[in-house]
Formats: sequence, C-alpha cells, structure tokens
Amino acid sequence: MVWWSRATRSLARIEVLGAINGEVRNRVLNALKTVKERKYPALLLRIDSPGGTVGDSQEIYSALRALQQKVKIVASFGNISASGGVYIGMGASHIVANAGTVTGSIGVILRGNNLEILLKRIGISFKVIKSGPYKDILAFDRDLTDAEQSILQELIDTSYCQFVQTVAEARKLTEEQVRAFADGRIFTGQQAQALGVVDRLGSEEDARRWACELADLDPDKTRTCTLAGRPRSWLPRFAAQTSALQTWLALELQHTGVPLWLYRP
Repeated sequence: MVWWSRATRSLARIEVLGAINGEVRNRVLNALKTVKERKYPALLLRIDSPGGTVGDSQEIYSALRALQQKVKIVASFGNISASGGVYIGMGASHIVANAGTVTGSIGVILRGNNLEILLKRIGISFKVIKSGPYKDILAFDRDLTDAEQSILQELIDTSYCQFVQTVAEARKLTEEQVRAFADGRIFTGQQAQALGVVDRLGSEEDARRWACELADLDPDKTRTCTLAGRPRSWLPRFAAQTSALQTWLALELQHTGVPLWLYRP
C-alpha cells in the first residue's frame, strides 16, 4: 500500500529526446505502461526532438491518447519539437512551449539516393529480377519513373492527411486552419501559441506545475519521477557529440526510402 500511495502523490516524467525511432518508441511505450500500472495521477511529457519515423510517432501518440482517460498529461516542448515531435505532443491534454522553441515542420518527407551516374563512371551495374514493376521502387542505381513518382506522392499525401487530421482534432481546429500553416514551415513557440498549436508559453517547470495543479497535487510538495531517460546505447550519445553534418548523414543512411515526420534542414 505504501508503494502505491507514493506513486499517487508523485508526478511521472517521460523524456522524448532526439530522432524518434524504434528504440525511442519502445522506451516511451514501456514508460507509459509504468505510468498506468503505478496509477500516477499526472504525466509531464518533455519533448526535445526533430521528429522521426511515422509509425513510431503514431504508436506513441495512440498510447498517450489512451492514457489521457486516466492521467492528466502536459507536454513541454524544449529546444526543438518539430514534425513527429509535434505529432506525439498532440497526445497530451495541454502543451507548453518556450517562446523560442523551434516547432512546426508539419509534413512528410521521403528521400532516396540516386547513385546512377557515379556507378556508371566506375563501371558498376546491377541485374534485377523482380515480381512486379515497382518492387525496387527508390532503387539507388536508377532514377524514378513517372509512375513511381505518382505512387510515392500518393503515399506522402496520405500520411500528410493523417498528420493534419490529428492536429486538427487535438487542437480543436478545422483541417483548413491547420493546412494554412502545415506546409513544412517551422515557427517559434510564440507563433505556435498564436496559431493554436500550443496552449501556453513557459518552461518545463511551468509545465510541471500545471500538470500538478490539474491532478490536484501541490507543486511544491510533489515528487517528480523520470521514467524514460536518455537512450543508453552508445550511438545516440556519439551522434549528439558529432557535427550536424555527421548526424544528418547518419539519418540519411538509416532512413533512406522511409516516409518521415522529421525536420530536415
């Protein structure tokens, strides 16, 4: 009984840091399961992410929406909460951003690498046996056909519509209102508040206190328990210490041909 009562007097905190991928999804989903099992009354969701893969972002968002029925959730946008970072933020009941937070970038991007000219110069070619004309779509040794371009554009448009619909529903806006600023542009937290994407401007501490108040907890006496911290593997830590060029190169190689909700300058 003591263990349970301690949780009910505490505030859960979950961090979403860096690009959203399968590893981040697993950590966050496990942490959300802990929030539910231990019956925390409120959750502070700290997001500092440029976004990431579509499916992983959707799974985190869905879990947050389900948790809203039992837990007060306030999201705090850090230095950057863009694209998929915005999407998972829609799973919170309320959102706080710093005035200078880089946010927005609502949209979808898919990139492939065409090395056809380079391969010809060094005398390398590939023989492909495939079951259908589109089985090797986005192959790196040739350019896209017009038909393939249309197929991929339809895929991107469908994913984009899902994004717009989610923002509109979560922020109580019309889809037309969302589409007016959901063209991939980035904006500040202050601009996001004016657009209706976030509720308040403030720090993570402001968001923590708001979450406590929503759950009838005393902000000055409530213990904060971080359930999902920084990734433990060496690669994210290494990437954080390398140059921006190296970081983006790693993302290019890892996610070639995958639709992304990711801010990629």
